[in-house]
Formats: sequence, structure tokens, C-alpha cells
Amino acid sequence: AYFFLQVIYARRLFGISPPKISGPPEFERIFRAQVNSSEYFPIFLALLWQAGLFFHQGLAAALGLLYLYARYCYFMGYKASSSERLTPIYFSAGVLWILIGVSALGILHFFLSHYVGLNVLQLLTA
Repeated sequence: AYFFLQVIYARRLFGISPPKISGPPEFERIFRAQVNSSEYFPIFLALLWQAGLFFHQGLAAALGLLYLYARYCYFMGYKASSSERLTPIYFSAGVLWILIGVSALGILHFFLSHYVGLNVLQLLTA
């Protein structure tokens, strides 16, 4: 919602009324940062849910906060200059990859323990 509000403020600041999406480079960077963040949000939510449900809620919550902070840094960097968005976008992508990994491990453990009867955690601690 914060990013969406920033687009509204930028529209007012630069005099760009909807449905236009082009204007000064400053507006276009703000608009693209909001759209890019919105495109990744469903992926993030699905991975966050899976990691919390199948792996560990605390780790998923920590990774979720880290991802949101990285996306905020991405937005602010993109707002300033298109080159300043790169480090935060790589970092947020890394967090998404970690969420994919822990989700996959959690789902694998669930299926192995419930359908095959193989409890990997007990094997590792034995």
C-alpha cells in the first residue's frame, strides 16, 4: 500500500493523470518500482505461507520481514536512480530462493513422513 500511495503522490507532483503511465523519468521509476513489487508479491506470499506451514513459522516470519525490508530498499533505490535498485533486488531474490528451499525441504519432509513413513528428522538425530 505504501508503494501504491507513492505512485499517487508522484502522479500529483508531476501532473500525470490516470491511465497515463509515462512522464518524466522520476515518475516512471516510481511507477515501475511499484509495478515490479506488485508482480512479485503473490510469489512471495505463496512461498511465505508454504515455508511457515511446512518448515518453521519463526524462520518464515524472519525471512518475510527481511524480504519486505529489501523490497522497501529496492523501491527507495529505484526512486532515486535506476542503478541503485540492483543490490536490493538481488538481495530480495536471494531471500525468495531461500524461501523456495525451505518450502521444498518442508514439503519433502511432510510427504516422506506421511506417505512413506520415513521421518528424516529422527534419522538425522539418531
